Amino acid sequence: MTVDLTLDVRDLEPPEPLEKVLEALCVLEPGQRIRMIHHREPHPLYPILQREGFRHDTHFTDDGIFEILIWRSPSR
Repeated sequence: MTVDLTLDVRDLEPPEPLEKVLEALCVLEPGQRIRMIHHREPHPLYPILQREGFRHDTHFTDDGIFEILIWRSPSR
């Protein structure tokens, strides 16, 4: 069983959150996911994920943070 990677980028200044998640995508193993924790919704990330063959699911939590779950599209 592969363990999900948790990437907490709440304390980073732009463009560091985007850079960190793009680095993490490079080491993502088959079946593994990234759980990104952010204080804002990373809209610029979404088209990059789509173009590179990743899917995502974004949730806004009760404590005011965004949790973005990212995984490789099964067709890739």
